[in-house]
Amino acid sequence: TEAQVRARLVEAQRRIVSEGPATAFASVTMKCWADQWLAARQHIVRPGTFVSDRSALDRWIIPHIGHLRLDSLTPSDIRRVASAQGEAGLALATMQRTHAVLRKILADAVAEGYQVGQRARETAGPGQGHSPRQSLSVDDALKILDVAATRRDVSRWVAALIEGLRPAEALGLTWDMIDLDAETMTLAWQLKALPYVEHRVPDSGFRVPRGFESRHLQGAYHLVRPKTRAGNRVVPLVPWLAEALRAWRGQVSSPYGLVWPREDGTPRSAEFDRRQWYEIAEEAKVQVTLPDGLTRRPLLYEARHTAATLLLASGTDETTIKAVLGHSSVLSTQSYLHTDRTRTRAALVASAELLGLGR
Repeated sequence: TEAQVRARLVEAQRRIVSEGPATAFASVTMKCWADQWLAARQHIVRPGTFVSDRSALDRWIIPHIGHLRLDSLTPSDIRRVASAQGEAGLALATMQRTHAVLRKILADAVAEGYQVGQRARETAGPGQGHSPRQSLSVDDALKILDVAATRRDVSRWVAALIEGLRPAEALGLTWDMIDLDAETMTLAWQLKALPYVEHRVPDSGFRVPRGFESRHLQGAYHLVRPKTRAGNRVVPLVPWLAEALRAWRGQVSSPYGLVWPREDGTPRSAEFDRRQWYEIAEEAKVQVTLPDGLTRRPLLYEARHTAATLLLASGTDETTIKAVLGHSSVLSTQSYLHTDRTRTRAALVASAELLGLGR
């Protein structure tokens, strides 16, 4: 009818105003758009984010809906990706991450002028879940430290359990960032293996975004800046750790000045670091019990959760905990920590005393 035609015309005009005119290639497939999107995204996001996005697309999104046109996508098409991941037994967190990539690429397609149905763009994700990470009890943390104390690099594990260093922060820490006189450390870099432009081809260079700050060490290993301003912080060293580092400095040598390198002084990979942690946990006979009653070995990142729990147990306020651990949701610039370092030092000393590491 005339009324229906008029209504469709009004809707078309509204869409042009809100989304702009359709491009000449409005019927482009998801695969074609993904190729364009990734080519641009490598210059915008951090290398790790790019690799994760590319993996989600290559392994799940493209194989299942890559052949479909953007303007034909439906909610059932979007859900098909999560269903495939669920059937493959993937963790909910991985499914959520893939869905986030899918929503982002579709939103960017609309911004570029392609037609993507609103229902497809707003399809609900695979659900909400709780973090599988746990924190160790004081008793289990003590068992870990008892075993770690037999190792030359005991300071590495005290830094994880007491100071709450992220693994990449610990592996990227250099001696020039430690002031043993003031007993502080500046966490301004992280160790990351950056991806090559061409997979496993070193001569192709590294895939990094514009303005990305990094310092090349060896192979793919670089020191890179933290993701957020809050990650760049000055943290007091508990007295026990300061003493341990003074002793450790004379036992280790690295051409890159790394505090915790491998035996030959080269960068310590994340995989190597995790293996050392698992060996310690296994020797200490420490297991984590999950909400469903199942048990597993503790994850290295759970040492950081344990540090937060110890700070809470010692009565430390939430603001100080966030300042110590470097959360972006709190003002934790160097100037703030300088004025409040007495509080952060007292909090860390209290945590150390819970584990018998008082001076």
